[in-house]
Amino acid sequence: MSWASAYRGFMRTLEPFTGYILRKRLKAGKEDITRIGERKGMASVARPDGTLVWMHGASVGETSMLLPLIHRLLNDDPALHILITSGTMTSAQVMADRLPERAIHQMVPLDGPTFVARFLDHWTPDLAIWAESEIWPNLVLQTKASGGKMALINARMNQSSVDRWRSKRKFARQVFGCFDIILPADTLTHSALTFLGGNTINEIGNLKTSAPALTVDQTESLRLKTIFGERPVWLVASSHGPEEDEILAAHKAILEKSPDTLLIWVPRHPERGNEIVTICNAYETTQRSTCETPTERTSIYVMDTLGEMGLALDLSDVVFVGGSLHPTLTGHNPLEPARAGVPILTGPHFASFTDIYDNFFKANTAMRVTTAKTLSKSVIALLDDGAAAQQMASRAQVVAQESDSVLDYTATHLQALLTEDLTS
Repeated sequence: MSWASAYRGFMRTLEPFTGYILRKRLKAGKEDITRIGERKGMASVARPDGTLVWMHGASVGETSMLLPLIHRLLNDDPALHILITSGTMTSAQVMADRLPERAIHQMVPLDGPTFVARFLDHWTPDLAIWAESEIWPNLVLQTKASGGKMALINARMNQSSVDRWRSKRKFARQVFGCFDIILPADTLTHSALTFLGGNTINEIGNLKTSAPALTVDQTESLRLKTIFGERPVWLVASSHGPEEDEILAAHKAILEKSPDTLLIWVPRHPERGNEIVTICNAYETTQRSTCETPTERTSIYVMDTLGEMGLALDLSDVVFVGGSLHPTLTGHNPLEPARAGVPILTGPHFASFTDIYDNFFKANTAMRVTTAKTLSKSVIALLDDGAAAQQMASRAQVVAQESDSVLDYTATHLQALLTEDLTS
């Protein structure tokens, strides 16, 4: 029996337990009760007539990365419609606010064969596009069997992912061999997927480098800057639990040197806002999601709201990009702060963005820290030397702008694949 057959059989045996699994996720706040049917492959809206491109991204980062590509494809073809799927409530909320006309969001079905078949029977996409590393085998294999064209774009693997796929190479060949083209984001992924039998192209580039700068509510920014006055501000962007004791220790050390410094804290998952406030109980803490307004006594401002990273960056003098200070973590994208013109600090664990950070380090546009002590010292140094911080941020903006061609070649390859499918 092949790996694919064994996996399909195993997932089929789990289908009767789907109700229990989804109820448990509902209780944990990870599902929307009004969209449970979508998780079982039952569409909540009709399929639009004509050509349909389906794109899938895991969560907010991947779906947001796809937005410029969605706009490009829709602008180039007025008759085209796009379906985008994801697996988190947060991404669904962001897509509801940001998707253009002729684009539809649905929750991705669970990877049971019955649910996948139901999903594909309704949507019958002409082209299916996966983003980055969200690979559900049944979804991939059954889409291939349905006859549509398939692409994996901005494909990214860290070393541990490569090792896992190499350990089951036959299964990997079955899965990655389904894609008509694979556009790798970095050299590690290109080498790995070529070895695993994927139809990779030689052009390498991260689509996230083509994303526009984040939007900022200028009225709100001015209001908060007026409240902050001349206080130095540092930002923790996209933090995770395992590193947060170190972050808090760094802020304590910073306050010993500069007592009026304000920390803006943006957790990776906004629903953890209350948890962040709790661990900061020794400090005067203000929580944005509860509509509290910071005061001159506020030491930590927890911005646990959706879609406001651009605002947080606009308010800050220095940013520490989280998800990088503990060995269980793999980093987050530094390009958003680079475009915003904010000096960047990162921990040593950024395996998911190694190529991007390597370019930043070569251009002296980011600094690496390893502990609470080195984090606090680096923040203080950048806050004290505004000229050096600005030079560092300006270099980062240049590096971030150098890869805008990635969107162009991605769109070109996908349009060619779609045209080939429609004319074959």
